[in-house]
Amino acid sequence: MKTHRNHSIMLASISMALIVLSPLAIDIYLPAFNDIASSLKVEQSNLQASITFFMISLGIGQLIVGPLSDKYGRKPIAFFGICVYMVSSIVVYYAQSIDVLLTARFMQGFGASATTVVAFALVKDNFNASQSSHMISYLNGAMASVPALAPTLGHWLTVNFGWRSNFAFLALCSLVVGILVWRFVRELPQVKQKHQPVTSDFQSFITILKMPIFLFHASLCALTTSAVLAYITSAPIWLVSNIGLEASEFTFWFTVNAVINIVAYIVTPLAINKLGRRNVLRLGLALTITSGILLQALAYNLTAWGFMLPIFIASIGFACIIAPSAAQALSLYPTKAGTVAALLGFIQLSGSGLVTWVTQTLNINIPDLVTLHMWLLIPACVVLFGRHRNYVFQAE
Repeated sequence: MKTHRNHSIMLASISMALIVLSPLAIDIYLPAFNDIASSLKVEQSNLQASITFFMISLGIGQLIVGPLSDKYGRKPIAFFGICVYMVSSIVVYYAQSIDVLLTARFMQGFGASATTVVAFALVKDNFNASQSSHMISYLNGAMASVPALAPTLGHWLTVNFGWRSNFAFLALCSLVVGILVWRFVRELPQVKQKHQPVTSDFQSFITILKMPIFLFHASLCALTTSAVLAYITSAPIWLVSNIGLEASEFTFWFTVNAVINIVAYIVTPLAINKLGRRNVLRLGLALTITSGILLQALAYNLTAWGFMLPIFIASIGFACIIAPSAAQALSLYPTKAGTVAALLGFIQLSGSGLVTWVTQTLNINIPDLVTLHMWLLIPACVVLFGRHRNYVFQAE
């Protein structure tokens, strides 16, 4: 019993390590934007694409590697993703042009897609329904919280070792995770299904997409993640360029928001147990939409508090949306954990990257941009409080 418990703890830890590779790479280098722009002789705005490219490939890659992880097993796919991630990080470390950096970031997203799919699939493979629900909440918490915390580490690395050290750190992290996977992850016999053609897994995507429950919650995860992404990519420009914060002050505000994120994702599973997924989701939508109103009222005072206070409230709302929605979507096909996780990841990450890219082309003020993303959730709020709410939620 004790050995089984220790193994479960180790698997949970490895799943968390696998998942962290993705959000860590999203924006650890944000505080180095100015240094990178100077080094590569480009405008800082050109570097925003490096985040969007990463997010899009992160989602597309999951659509490919998810069925493969069901067919060939978790470890081979995890190793493949870790190798691509590591090599891409090294390429960025040596990059001398923006084109090389963007290409490597796009490939890094593909590598991260494999580690993300395997992280969720390991949870579904090794934990029961109740445990999986909690673990999925924590994994999604890491996906949302680490991007808010990573710039703190990135600032320290950039100040002490230069901007390229951020990507050396990512390569080192992937090496450590690879060793952990090799040493402690064991395949379950039912995971490998070599007799089943991969095409059948891709055909199952269509079946899953026809389910209103899955489509609703996957889209909700995508729109919420796009709001997080809009904040992450825009906040440095607003806080530093418009309000005039120093890099260290900007890092402080990001750190505070990261702490709020972490606490929110720890508390959310407890709230779900007490109130149910549907009520927690409703609370999250209400908080996020209200935060958009507050942002419009306060942001143009040009103070850090005016911009960040609504973000703090929205971060709690984001946790209350993503945790129950992701758990609801992933619970539909327990025997196809890799495939379902891949489809959810594709919609959530590539969808959020695409939505953010489109809204950024509108050239609107940053507070208006972030508010727009928050208010894109209004239709979902109408559905969940309306007469069609039972069509998008299974009975709890």
